[in-house]
Amino acid sequence: MYMQTLLHNVARLVFLGASTMIVLAFLEGIGQLFGVSLIDRMYSPGRLLELAAILLIFVIVVLLREIRDSKRERPP
Repeated sequence: MYMQTLLHNVARLVFLGASTMIVLAFLEGIGQLFGVSLIDRMYSPGRLLELAAILLIFVIVVLLREIRDSKRERPP
C-alpha cells in the first residue's frame, strides 16, 4: 500500500515536471524567434519536448498500472 502511494505521488511530480518542460519548450521556441534564449541554448525546444514525452510515458504507465490493480481488487 505504501509503495502504491509513493509511486502515485512520484507520478504527480513527474507530470508536473513534464508540464513545466513543455511550457519551457514553447517559450524557448518563441524566444529563439526573437534571438533570446531562456535556458542559454543548453537544450533545443525539440529536445525539451522529447524529454517531456519520455516523462509522460512514465506517468501513463503508472496510471495504467493503478487502473489494472484497482480492477483486480474488485470482484466481477
